[in-house]
Amino acid sequence: MLIKSDVPSTVAPTQEEISSLLNTIFTADSSAASVDASYALTQILLNSVGYRGLHAYGIVAEIKKAAADKKSGLKRESAQNLLGALFERFPTPQPITEVVFIIQDGGLIPCALDALADKGAVVRDAAQYALDALFVLLSSEALVIALLPVLSLYLSKRTGKWQGTVGAYKLLQRIADKAKLEAGTTKEEANDKDMLRDSLGSKLAGLIPIVEEGMHDLKTEVEKAAINTMNSLTTLLSNDDVAPRIPLLVATMQNPSTETLQKAIHALSQTTFVAIVTSPVLALLTPLLERSLNTPTTAQEVLRQTVVVVENLTKLVHDPVEARTFLPKLLPGVKGVQDRASLPEVRDMATRALNVIKKAMGDDVSGVSHGEVARVTIEDVTKVLDAEIAKAGGLAGDASAIFKLLGPYIAAMVAEDANHRYTPRIAARVTPYLPQVLKTSEAAAAVGDAVQAFYVEEDHRKYGKPVKEDDGEIEIVNADFSLAYGGMLLLSHTNLRLLKGHRYGLCGRNGAGKSTLMRAISNGKLEGFPSQDVLRTCFVEHNQGEDADISILNFVAKDPAIASAGMERISEVLAEVGFTAGPEGRQSEKVGSLSGGWKMKLALARAMLMKADVLLLDEPTNHLDVANVKWLQDYLKTHTEITSLIVSHDSGFLDEVCTDIYHYEPGKKLACYKGNLADFVKQKPEAKSYYTLSASNAQFKFPPPGILTGVKSNTRSILRMTNCSYTYPGSNKPSLHDVSCSLSLSSRTAIIGGNGAGKSTLIKLLTGETIPTTGRVEKHPNLRIGYIKQHALEHVEMHLEKTPNQYLQWRYANGDDREVHMKQTRILSEADKEQMKVEIDLGDGRGGRLIESIMGRQKWKKTFQYEVKWKFMLPKDNTQISRETLVDRGFTKLVQEFDDHEASREGLGFRELSPKVISKHFEDLGLDPEIANHNEISGLSGGQKVKVVLAGAMWNNPHLLVLDEPTNFLDRDSLGGLAVAIRDYKGGVVMISHNEEFVGALCPEQWYVADGRVTHKGHLAVSADRFEDSRPGSGIPSTVASMASSAVSSAAPSTANSGAEDTGDMTFRARKKKKMTKKDLKDREVRRRLRHIEWLSSPKGTPRYPDTDDEA
Repeated sequence: MLIKSDVPSTVAPTQEEISSLLNTIFTADSSAASVDASYALTQILLNSVGYRGLHAYGIVAEIKKAAADKKSGLKRESAQNLLGALFERFPTPQPITEVVFIIQDGGLIPCALDALADKGAVVRDAAQYALDALFVLLSSEALVIALLPVLSLYLSKRTGKWQGTVGAYKLLQRIADKAKLEAGTTKEEANDKDMLRDSLGSKLAGLIPIVEEGMHDLKTEVEKAAINTMNSLTTLLSNDDVAPRIPLLVATMQNPSTETLQKAIHALSQTTFVAIVTSPVLALLTPLLERSLNTPTTAQEVLRQTVVVVENLTKLVHDPVEARTFLPKLLPGVKGVQDRASLPEVRDMATRALNVIKKAMGDDVSGVSHGEVARVTIEDVTKVLDAEIAKAGGLAGDASAIFKLLGPYIAAMVAEDANHRYTPRIAARVTPYLPQVLKTSEAAAAVGDAVQAFYVEEDHRKYGKPVKEDDGEIEIVNADFSLAYGGMLLLSHTNLRLLKGHRYGLCGRNGAGKSTLMRAISNGKLEGFPSQDVLRTCFVEHNQGEDADISILNFVAKDPAIASAGMERISEVLAEVGFTAGPEGRQSEKVGSLSGGWKMKLALARAMLMKADVLLLDEPTNHLDVANVKWLQDYLKTHTEITSLIVSHDSGFLDEVCTDIYHYEPGKKLACYKGNLADFVKQKPEAKSYYTLSASNAQFKFPPPGILTGVKSNTRSILRMTNCSYTYPGSNKPSLHDVSCSLSLSSRTAIIGGNGAGKSTLIKLLTGETIPTTGRVEKHPNLRIGYIKQHALEHVEMHLEKTPNQYLQWRYANGDDREVHMKQTRILSEADKEQMKVEIDLGDGRGGRLIESIMGRQKWKKTFQYEVKWKFMLPKDNTQISRETLVDRGFTKLVQEFDDHEASREGLGFRELSPKVISKHFEDLGLDPEIANHNEISGLSGGQKVKVVLAGAMWNNPHLLVLDEPTNFLDRDSLGGLAVAIRDYKGGVVMISHNEEFVGALCPEQWYVADGRVTHKGHLAVSADRFEDSRPGSGIPSTVASMASSAVSSAAPSTANSGAEDTGDMTFRARKKKKMTKKDLKDREVRRRLRHIEWLSSPKGTPRYPDTDDEA
């Protein structure tokens, strides 16, 4: 038989020569001799006929025959030795042999896997060596389209021994482990991992059932291998929402009982899904959800949770193709719940979920989803490949048989690259496989390049061409890098390109790694970024405590990078930015005395003296007033020789300054957008909510505050602090000294100051959390305050086992706010307890008596009098005592406690404490009713917990809302919703916040706290245009606009500026009762009778409207 040689000058060996070598291999005296003969045979084939000889000489058949020889361990070992030599030496020079080894006639992989169960250790070792040798030489595409199907088929049949099954699972685990993201890889390695992760992730749907079956195997070794493989496969899920639940989901697969399934569904229903849901996530969750929906014994509550999870997941499936792959499996189950669930609530939710599923699958009239991109199939690639081969001269004469296998093999790899958008890899998946089947190697390269060019063009047609790099501008940085922090990968093989004179805004969610990136650049630790001697970089930040005791001039001069400029030049530059020279000038002041704004100017002066080429600005507008922000904007825009990289939450500043925006994209990449922040939002509309105060994504609605007796003007003081000082126990210096201030229903007040200035202490004194050391705090007796602490989660951390609905029921179960009783001003001290033992003689002849409690309160002249119950006496002996008398006798806390009770009762008078009403209240405050009713507080995110606290504070319709650093906890969407709700709220608001955008948009009055003293600044202009609905063309309703302007214009600034209404005692005139005529009395009786009849005919449990003297 004549076999063509691949090497023209080499004569093909005869069949006898090959047979002799095979005989030497299978009858060798030692393992070493067998291995040497195997490598000799491999080299002869490579130097002559190449891949053709593997079947033509019957080598593959001989290997399979020897491997199955049960009588000779030597032959079985030699077969694996030869397999190892072929797997190790052939694929690199002739990749076409991958088809022979893996696909042709069933391939040789099962032969090696079966050998792992051999009783001879040398055979097992040789087989493992062969598998390892082939694995490391296969490309990522080949692992997915060739090796993966072979392993899946082997594991599905389960005809071999358990050792082979374990080997197959371990190979599958190695494929998944190879796809893991790791720090320290090269760009090419990272690209390879990305491709493998995406491609393998799309195949998870078929792999998970196979691996799950092994998790229930009776053989312990198989079970362990399957569990390890499943754990590795789940690392392909780059979804932060599902990641914490993965161990529970794997445990549910391992032990598929009703209880574990319920736990898994419960955990998923407690998860807030925000990340985009892709194929790997659906592949993992769909079987569990399908099982829950189709099990007849599933409880109604679990069905409800399952339907909720299905709906939430489906909303985040952005790819209709993926939706149509997985969602049809869930559709019958959800339809069954809609038709057969016993609870109407569950049926309604199933209906809602069905509508979401149909929308995600793109079921419209045409049956095609808008924006869907067609997938590339193997048939599509085959047509292109055949056409290009024909152009290159066609196949070689004897290649048609092998090309029937090779063609689809190449096409499958190309389709994977095209579908996952790795088109630059295509040529490498085509060219190396063709030299042996085409007439020339040049033709192979031409075909590979042509196929890649075709699919690159197709990719541009589908997704658009990449932005061309700027021409004619000076490039100062072009760095490819990865960035990790604390073991967490923040950016993976991304590019940072900076042009001279451009000002780049660096934008991304909290925790994305913006400041970490800038610090890495500053410290010279970013790979690819030019060093300091090539490109001078200066990180401008606040060094609050650095060298606080030396003068500003000496502080700058001590920097080695600046000292060479000389003291005269240093003084000149400091004067340019506002630091006056001379013994009495600001340059002589100590660094520690500077405010945050001046420290920013000082840092900029240092950068100027260093002649920095690149400025790294981290939140530069923090602590800067309007004039200094304008100065900074002008400085950056006029110095066009300086390139800036800026991190800021001040959207106006970024709009004014930036020429480009770098944004943190999914997949741990940076993307550059031309233009300022406004231009960026136009290109990426979904980013709008991050940079405007908008209620479009999260809407809050505060309840109206209700009427305060005797308060007819919104500018009348309802809470007042007079000459108050407070010193913390154990401290010599007072935190607050001689502070006086007041608040009204129209107040929109911001409390501003440095850390530790006493802002939170001031709030605590106002709300009664803390008692002043000297001075007094007065409030309207019926005033209700909603207070969100700086550490807001203190409110709910004792109720983590409750749902938000249950928490609110507990808090207001007794008709008042239980948390008010926890305030220091309401807890009886030892002195108060002693005071309760003091007898009171009212001079009515009954002698001294002990107060037991206050039972009631009624209006009396301009104040109130209280019904006092005496110890050891009957209720008929109760006495009415005026408020002033009780306060003078030392019973202030007792009076305040009853006032709080009455105020809360008044606020709750028309609020039904039922789950349905509470659920609606949570919805008004931005928390999904589903979460409020069914999710435990322990499973909520930080932002959701704050919404629970906010809902609890607003339940009794407070007149005054107190917020301590609200921007610390809420995401951008919720922050926008809160800002709009505060703007439209009809009660008073006082807040502590360092967020200038938030404060500037809402608060015309500001209290500056510094050195224990409070300075008032009233009637500033608020920036209404920071609200999305207040911008030109937004069509803001006139009622909203007038309400906002009214709140601004009528806000009471302080006791210093509020006029006569704030003077005098905190007493409120009760409304004068009008004497009713006979006709009025008769009409009132008719109204009461009709109201009573209506109440009798209403459903059971409807509260009865009280008959009062105040009704109109």
